[in-house]
Amino acid sequence: MSVLLEMAMFTTDYGESKSAHVAKVIDTIRKSGYSYQLTSMCTIIETEEIGQALKLIEDCYKVLESLDCNRVYATLTFDIRKGHSNRLKTKVESIEKQIGEVSK
Repeated sequence: MSVLLEMAMFTTDYGESKSAHVAKVIDTIRKSGYSYQLTSMCTIIETEEIGQALKLIEDCYKVLESLDCNRVYATLTFDIRKGHSNRLKTKVESIEKQIGEVSK
């Protein structure tokens, strides 16, 4: 199974710039060992089971909670497909086969 999770999570405290807190979330994702792709608006993560994705979301929240954040905003989108794997890479390759290299 392949679980693709598109996630953005940040605090609404501490002013306009969110990069210091987002960096802590991304470090948590990086240390998880799951494949991920950071974009300017969200992070896309691939796990093998929904429980792994949900646990990672909780771990990311706990990082922000430990920084004494009073409010956390998150968006989550899932694409779950049985019988497939490595879709973080293969979905992009499928498009590139049709139109050539795309921006990554």
